[in-house]
Amino acid sequence: MSIAGLDAWLQTPQGRYVMAWEQATVDKMVADVFGYNAIQLGLPQFDLLAQNRIPLRQLVHDSGQVDVLCDLRQLPFAAHSIDLVVMAHSLEFDDDPHQILREVERVLIPEGEVIIAGFNPISIWGLRRRLPNCPQHFPWNGRYLSLQRLKDWLQLLGFEAEHCSFGCYAPPFRNDRWLKRWHFLEASGQRWWNFAGGVYVLRAVKRVHSMRLILPSWKQKAAPRKALSVLRKKRK
Repeated sequence: MSIAGLDAWLQTPQGRYVMAWEQATVDKMVADVFGYNAIQLGLPQFDLLAQNRIPLRQLVHDSGQVDVLCDLRQLPFAAHSIDLVVMAHSLEFDDDPHQILREVERVLIPEGEVIIAGFNPISIWGLRRRLPNCPQHFPWNGRYLSLQRLKDWLQLLGFEAEHCSFGCYAPPFRNDRWLKRWHFLEASGQRWWNFAGGVYVLRAVKRVHSMRLILPSWKQKAAPRKALSVLRKKRK
């Protein structure tokens, strides 16, 4: 469903700070993914497939001016028909994130890729939600998924996590000047506490193990040669 308060938040210094990092990170990840069909689930305000070279790229959402209008929990695509799925903050703000992932697994081809962006609960941004007087609007009203939990969910569906990037180490100031003042934490955070970025982008691949048919051995063992006995002529 549509995320209440998202549009307004994207215009704030916090929103611009987070989305600038996510856009740049996703651009790098999708640049080397090839195939025939790619879809972006949610966040229609940004083109997260802009740097991808797959010929058919479609934006999928449940409202607005999009290519495919549908519920993200019931994707109108054939099984094993999509090469790449990109989604940002679709899981933590939906009532049934497991069903979205099941649909992603269904439509992806074997060795297809999914790229997921989310807020990191093990960060200053995640801690902000637990402090007194925390606002109840986006993005603080989501159910943030830790990276380990997300990996566990994906593994159960047959995905293998390949790469993850963390970013946005500055505290969630509402003032643009303070966000820029704390920008020095980006470099030190990447080096010393990589896991504590405010947001992450995870890339995973759908693995389908091939089957090996074991056939019975039809060859019969050759019968051992019988030793020839030497015939001796009896003396008369």
